[in-house]
Amino acid sequence: MPDTHVKPGWTGRFFEDFAVGDIYKHVLGRTVTATDNAWFTLLTQNTAPLHFDVNYASQTQFGRPLVNSCFTIALVTGQTVSDISQNVFANLGWDEVRMPHPLFEGDTVYSESEVVDKRESKSRPDVGVLTVKTIGYNQNGDIIISFRRTLLVYRRGQGPSGRYRPEPKNAA
Repeated sequence: MPDTHVKPGWTGRFFEDFAVGDIYKHVLGRTVTATDNAWFTLLTQNTAPLHFDVNYASQTQFGRPLVNSCFTIALVTGQTVSDISQNVFANLGWDEVRMPHPLFEGDTVYSESEVVDKRESKSRPDVGVLTVKTIGYNQNGDIIISFRRTLLVYRRGQGPSGRYRPEPKNAA
């Protein structure tokens, strides 16, 4: 007999759930630490001391390390996943990436996205093409990044969603 107390978790939106003009204010904020910045910078072999050498950075117009811009785009994209791309088939690209205000260690990042285009896929009937414009901003409301992202999103009932998770075995 099925357990009537089990409630399904959030499985994300499918292509049919989006409409041009929808705006999603992504729920999670994230404070960036010096460790985040240094590890990401060194893991990606970025040798610019502006990101990991406090003494060097103190001698620039910023006076302190800047957060690696590739970390910034990765973080803000990640913040959008639960609302936009939980059911992604593939990202097709990021366009019009702009970083109008620096992001510093200790800043907290928030983001929101607007659906700017939605169309059927011409080659894949199981997905649709979605384009969103996303902004990321700090705790003061300063926009630190904006970009357009185009992705393929599964249609409802397509893709691995709901089929990949096994049920637990009975304990003896």
